[in-house]
Amino acid sequence: MAQFNPYLNFPGTTEEAFNFYKSVLGGEFITVQRFKDIPDSSQIPPDVSDKIMHISLPVGNGNVLMATDALESMGHPVTMGNNFYICINPDSKKEAERIFNGLSEGGKVEMPLSDQFWGAYYGSFRDKFGVGWMINYDNRQQQESK
Repeated sequence: MAQFNPYLNFPGTTEEAFNFYKSVLGGEFITVQRFKDIPDSSQIPPDVSDKIMHISLPVGNGNVLMATDALESMGHPVTMGNNFYICINPDSKKEAERIFNGLSEGGKVEMPLSDQFWGAYYGSFRDKFGVGWMINYDNRQQQESK
């Protein structure tokens, strides 16, 4: 069965927020990626390069709280209602496609499912009710199961 995790968007305050969450909830960050760490980071404005592209903090029982700096200067203004997603980590590429196609029907696809530089088959959309979803199948799962 797919794993479901909350994914939060912040207007440039992700690092501050997650250091706070870590101080209250405990644990250690699994991932901290900054915009300067991604391929083609030379295209990233200098004032954005140290902002958080992706961060994840385990919060018990296999759940992971994740987030990004969704920056207005990069075309992603944060407003109440678009500041969170539900991230589904399916067990297979086929399940990723089934869930993506089913939940996005009648909604608005933001990023079609495709292979990404971080090793995942990923896509995002808002369903017909306005809820944001991310589908992130880790391609390494497929390689490990062979």
